[in-house]
Parts: sequence; C-alpha cells; structure tokens
Amino acid sequence: MTEKIFRTIDEQVDILQKKGLVVEDEAKAREILFRENYFFISGYRHLFMTKESGKKFLPGTTFDELYATFLFDRAIRNTFFKNILIVENNIKSIVSYQLSRKYGFKEKDYLDPKNFSQDSLQFRQVHDVLNKVRRQIRVNGRKHTATFHYIENYGYIPLWILVKVLSFGLMAEFYDILKYDDKLEISNFYKISPEELSTYLSLLSNFRNVCAHEDILYDHRTQRVIPDCRFHEFLGILKDEDGYIYGKNDLFSLVIMLKVMLRKEDFDVMVEEIKREVHTLDVHINVVPLDTILNRLGFPNNWYDIKDAK
Repeated sequence: MTEKIFRTIDEQVDILQKKGLVVEDEAKAREILFRENYFFISGYRHLFMTKESGKKFLPGTTFDELYATFLFDRAIRNTFFKNILIVENNIKSIVSYQLSRKYGFKEKDYLDPKNFSQDSLQFRQVHDVLNKVRRQIRVNGRKHTATFHYIENYGYIPLWILVKVLSFGLMAEFYDILKYDDKLEISNFYKISPEELSTYLSLLSNFRNVCAHEDILYDHRTQRVIPDCRFHEFLGILKDEDGYIYGKNDLFSLVIMLKVMLRKEDFDVMVEEIKREVHTLDVHINVVPLDTILNRLGFPNNWYDIKDAK
C-alpha cells in the first residue's frame, strides 16, 4: 500500500487535474481546499468517476460540481441533524415520563434492576447499561446545570432531568433493556412495534453521529436495516433477491424513520428543505443525471411522494 504523505494545496489541485477534473478557477479551488480540507472535498469524487478505472473523472467534470456536491451533503446533513435532535428529545421525554410515572423519580427507584427485563439472556446487558447510566451521573452530573441543581438541592436527579446528559446511543440501549410492557407502551405512541422502535433508535443514533461529526452522509449505509413497511409498498420501490433496493439501510431509510417519528408539520418542512437542496444540486451538476444522484442517496425517483403517504 502506497504511503500517504503531506501534499501542498498546489499539489492537491494538480492531483485532481491529473485525474481529469476541470479546474476553471485555480485560485478559488485552492482557497476552498485550504478552508474545507482536500480529504473531505475529494470524498465526493466517487459520484463522478468512470466505471472503467474508478480513478479518472468523467469527461467534463468540474471542480465546481465536486464542491457543489460537498455543499449539498452539508446542507442535507444539517437538515437531518436538527430533525434527529427533535426525535431524540421526544423519545427522552416519553421514556422518562412513562418510567417516572410507574417506578418513581429518584435514581434508586427508577434504576432498580427489578424494573428492567428479567430475561436471563439480557441479564448482563441490563447490568452493563445501568452501569453506563450511573457512570454518566458520576461523570456528568455536576457538569450540567440542571443535573447539578438537583444534586445540590435535592440529592437526586429525576429521570426527566437525567436524560439530558445521556447520549442518544445510550438511550437506545436503555430502551432495549426495558420490560416488554414498557417498551410496548412507548412504541404505541409511534404506532410501531417495540422491535421496530428498537431498530429505529439504534439506526437514528448512528445517523446522528455521522451528522454530528460532519462525516459524508449522502452515501452512508448502516449495517442494520429497517423492517419492510407500508412506505416501501406505497412508493412501489423495486425489489431484488435481497428485498427492497431503497429505504432499508440508506439515507432514505432515515427519511422513513423520521416520517414515522416526527410530527407531520416537522416532517413536511424537512422534505421541502431536502427537495430544495436536491434542485440546487441538479442545477450545478451536468455530467451526472439527477436520478443517479438520488439513487446514490438511496432515494427512489418518486421519493417526494412520501410526504403525502399515510
């Protein structure tokens, strides 16, 4: 494997040009590469590469098209992120309300192992997750204003306050160790099964981390898949030997999950924002058809129709 070495901005521009990228304004390209990072910009090159070698850009591909794709990904990443945060806040509120109402509002009450799954196969998982939650109380309890206030003034942290210092990933794990009846009560709010909600929370946490760390989102794929649902059928998404070809572990699966878990008003605004960014990208891209771009996201060509699906 060839060792990666430092390249100056001029060398970076030269590398892109040798791969066939048209750089019409070199000064602008150098400024963008310096500000945004060559690694992140070039991470979008795969959309524009020839199938034959995979190392040369499609004839006529410009730096502006490459950069437009970078900006598109940033825009939709911000859109998805703010909506995932809405879901995160919602699930924290619903879980804390249901458990506090049933088991009490002090840690010694709501974190009692008897309140969680008694399945022998989950014994270790319950133990591990509860230890993670208690560790967050020790590590972050005095760093967050709300939790510090309760510790100092009352000597305990109610669950509806504690969830503020728990990550989305830990909340997903926390849901997994609940008793089935509690899972069902929470999942009923979203009109899906406990198993579906468990999958959704895990995948939403994964997408959240991609967004939060400004990783490449548009062609991100998760290891787990969401279950087949009415939206796959409503949109008439094609199948192959492995099942539906879109909306399972790609970006459109995130759209489906948010369709289920957001209020209609929030979801509709999100879809309009994505539609606007797709149109903007289409205006700037000439060498790659819009359908190819959408399919790379995992979006079926009629993806926008999900807005009106029931």
